Amino acid sequence: MNTKEHKEMKLRGSYDVSYLDNSVDQMIIDFMKEEEIPGLTLAIVQAPYIPRVVGYGLSDVKEKRLASVNTMFPVGPISQAFCAVAIMQLYEEGKIDLDKSIQYYLSEIPDMWKDIRIIDLLHHASGLPHYEDKILFHDVIDALKEEPLHFLPGEDVEMNPINFLFLSEIIERISQQSYHEFITEKQIQFLNLRHTGFYENLSQFKHEDVSKSDYIHQMFKTNGEYIDPTEYSRSYDESGIEIIPQVTKGYNDIWASAQDISFWDIGLAGGVLIHDIENRNKIYKPWNLPNGQEVPAVAGWQFYKHRGLMDIKGGVPGYSAFLSRFTDSHELVCVTLLANKENVDFTNLGRKIAGAFGDLLSTNYDDNQLYLIEGQLSVQETILKLEKELQRRNIPLFAKFDHAKNAQDVGMNLRETSVLVFGAPKVGTNLMLIDQSIALQLPLKIAVWQDEQGSTWLAFEKTRKMAEHYGLENHPIIIKMQKLLEEIVHVGASVYERR
Repeated sequence: MNTKEHKEMKLRGSYDVSYLDNSVDQMIIDFMKEEEIPGLTLAIVQAPYIPRVVGYGLSDVKEKRLASVNTMFPVGPISQAFCAVAIMQLYEEGKIDLDKSIQYYLSEIPDMWKDIRIIDLLHHASGLPHYEDKILFHDVIDALKEEPLHFLPGEDVEMNPINFLFLSEIIERISQQSYHEFITEKQIQFLNLRHTGFYENLSQFKHEDVSKSDYIHQMFKTNGEYIDPTEYSRSYDESGIEIIPQVTKGYNDIWASAQDISFWDIGLAGGVLIHDIENRNKIYKPWNLPNGQEVPAVAGWQFYKHRGLMDIKGGVPGYSAFLSRFTDSHELVCVTLLANKENVDFTNLGRKIAGAFGDLLSTNYDDNQLYLIEGQLSVQETILKLEKELQRRNIPLFAKFDHAKNAQDVGMNLRETSVLVFGAPKVGTNLMLIDQSIALQLPLKIAVWQDEQGSTWLAFEKTRKMAEHYGLENHPIIIKMQKLLEEIVHVGASVYERR
């Protein structure tokens, strides 16, 4: 199923922005229908240009506001990348030492945490315990000061918002400004990001109260300030109550438009925000644990083999965000996706959108039939993570095939290629009771392999595609199977997911 879409390689500057016969718009439309997303904004960078910024649907369902170029969304964990930039700006000014204990800057830190360094916080390698209910620095200290570390600092990785809460506190003490003031001055105002701020700033962005006019904009007809307005998105729960995200300073506290995130991202590509390339590499390149194991992740960014790909993603209650960058100098393509629905993973969609802007950015496999994710770890590490995740979910593993070993046994060479076969008999039986011939498609399978560039891939056949032949593509079990498989491969693919 390895596919070459074009007879001639589609490169930067092509007017054809489709992928496998699907336009970018159609990919977005299909994804929004499948995920039931009310509103979404997409921005594309081909540095130094931002050639496409498009809104889809409603940024506020109740007030009928459209998702637009200027719509501000909470960008979730992308915020920690702003915090990391701030730390490196202080580093370049000689005001902070990345290898110093955090206790040097935060005297309240208990002695049992004194071996944690600034760089460990950036690496999410502090070992600090989690405490989701506390979002203020002193509250966290009081709640966790007797708690042991999960692991010795610098010896493992675990995504933890507290790491960036502590970094934001350190920034305040060194700069003698509030964290938000420092980010605003050094990044938002410096780059003239007109649609970026924090929750407390949202009221400063002028927008019309459309509830006074039957939810139809009127003021733009008489006041030019209301033409193409800057509005912020809203998300609602099943009862229709607005979701106000609780955020952690330094980790997930920024609101921005997709276009502003793209503009800021271009600033990261060179020396605009962080001047020295060696300093940029400290937060945009893999690093190694003491045992020599490579960690392809820093400050929320995750790094891959293909064309210098890196991404940062996640969400807050009610919202999801995604930013990917292909740092290869011939491409410099970035994809930003922001939406007002939580728990949406844009990784697969973002890769397909990138493929529409150049063949070298695509997966090189049939994304119409397969759900594909590039992994960060080796094939063997990925397989181990998948097996642990299946065990955690109490899903039986029926078989594991190592095709590379089987090839070696018959005197042939094959790059690492393995398949896991698993499933829940009760679930599969319910489908076979409808059509026994679907037994040919069961149990479920996930393939993991290494390609010629050294990238690790995880793939499974899209369940709705598989079920079309049996007329079951809309069956609730098939839809749940798709979601289950997506969740499992994302755990296997990411260094941050359940180590």
